[in-house]
Amino acid sequence: MAMIDVMNVLWILAHPEPRSLNGYLAAEGQRALRVGDHHVEVSDLYAMGWNPVVDAAGYAHHPAERFQVAAAAKQAYESGALSADIRAEQEKIRRADTIVVQFPMWWFGMPAILKGWFDRVWHQGFAYGLRGPDGEWIGYGDGFLAGKRAMAVVTMGGPAWLYSERGIHGAVDELLFPLQHGTLFYAGAQVLPPVLISGADRFTPEEGEAAAKELRERLLAIPTTEPIAYRTQNGGDYDQNLVLRPDAAPGLTGLRAHVA
Repeated sequence: MAMIDVMNVLWILAHPEPRSLNGYLAAEGQRALRVGDHHVEVSDLYAMGWNPVVDAAGYAHHPAERFQVAAAAKQAYESGALSADIRAEQEKIRRADTIVVQFPMWWFGMPAILKGWFDRVWHQGFAYGLRGPDGEWIGYGDGFLAGKRAMAVVTMGGPAWLYSERGIHGAVDELLFPLQHGTLFYAGAQVLPPVLISGADRFTPEEGEAAAKELRERLLAIPTTEPIAYRTQNGGDYDQNLVLRPDAAPGLTGLRAHVA
């Protein structure tokens, strides 16, 4: 068996209760990684008291001037004036080669505290608005996460069939598209299929242990797991307006068209 390289994992957790199923899964997953000699750094957003609100103070912007968020963030980043909490999270991202994003699905998306983490940390100049060596705009398969892997771990209160192709909640891969494609893949990460735990509101201890076992197995398999085959921005499938060419996924529209 080939030797698996040691991973440097950044685990971002967004759940307010450490005694919850999410808390249990996070502890078990992190323990499995450390037992496997992988390095784990944790951003437990609720425990940190993370501020999810984009404001002028985070980007050292003078309140007397109009607050243009993207421009202010880029200027603060380039001048070293970002607030300490934002800088600390960006340093964690730089140290990691693997990112795990864990959260309960609330109202078909991530909790506000996690959305606010992305809003404040993944700003212009750091996470987007970047150019490649030839001056071209980069994104969707190339970016500041290039060479890193990312995986979502998501609990859902309802049973799996509600999130199926014809389930009333909608297909779960489409619900996660903004995170997996529009955020992680846009930033250049190789996005692995998510770990999905459905029916979490009614779990028995035995079901919790089964979910933990699946999570441990998925985490340790990260180095050899095939990523989701999203189409890259500059791979030839899109025209100059970043619209799919007629010969790419002909007749297919919607989110699925962007998966090769």
